[in-house]
Amino acid sequence: MYFDTHCHLNFEAFDGRVDKVVDEANKVSVNMIVIPGTDIPTSKKAVTIAEKYEGIYAAVGIHPHHIFEYQKSKIQSSNDKLDIQEELKDIEKLLANQKVVAIGEIGIDRHYYLKTKHQDYQVNKEFVDLQIKFFLEQIKLAYKYKKSLIFHNREAKKDILDILINHGSLIPDHSSVFHCCEPDIELLEFAKKHKMFIGVDGDITYNREKQEFIKAVPLEMLVLETDSPFLNPEPNRSKEGGTKNEPKNIPLITKFIASSLHCPVDSLMEQTTKNARRLFKISNC
Repeated sequence: MYFDTHCHLNFEAFDGRVDKVVDEANKVSVNMIVIPGTDIPTSKKAVTIAEKYEGIYAAVGIHPHHIFEYQKSKIQSSNDKLDIQEELKDIEKLLANQKVVAIGEIGIDRHYYLKTKHQDYQVNKEFVDLQIKFFLEQIKLAYKYKKSLIFHNREAKKDILDILINHGSLIPDHSSVFHCCEPDIELLEFAKKHKMFIGVDGDITYNREKQEFIKAVPLEMLVLETDSPFLNPEPNRSKEGGTKNEPKNIPLITKFIASSLHCPVDSLMEQTTKNARRLFKISNC
């Protein structure tokens, strides 16, 4: 059995197709999936989808990129104060659902997106500071409700490590993952020291840095992701017309990694599924 630990079945790319996508995943033994939220609507949608299917779970949270909405509303408001706790009440309500296994994806993102739905998008100190506030409050919610954590880090290693170091007591061992982990040895060594997991996606099939990086990741730390509908692995990525990535592609990613590490595909599948169950506290029953 394979486990896709990060798949956005709650995104528009899968509207009207979820049944088919899940069925095709099941046919190739991808029987467990976690759907992360990126804002309030996608978090609610993740829960709705998870409730419908056996083996599918949800994570809820506000992605750092989408915190720009709150930054903009703060700028436009005559009241310069933003009540973080009030804004996170909807996320907290979702945590009571048994299908919600994590808060995510959350973190810090300093990347400047050329394509974004947010008008007048910019990355400045005020925006990053607000990301940090939301990040920390969501970590506190995970601690309060005993949920795991899915960390998003893009071009913000120092920010995220500073927060995790200063608030490490809120993050139990084996309960967090660096989603789509950057190929950075400092991040890996931090994850080793603090008993975190490393998420690996389809880009490993074409990213040389990640292909070298994976060789340094202990198998007991590795979990597999598609980040569907993004990061389509090869050979799908190069096909004419291109298709959206789907959870059914986890076996392609597994096969590539197994070949790179010279280990049996079945062994890698079993180990990464075991790791994912441990990460999200999902029993074998």
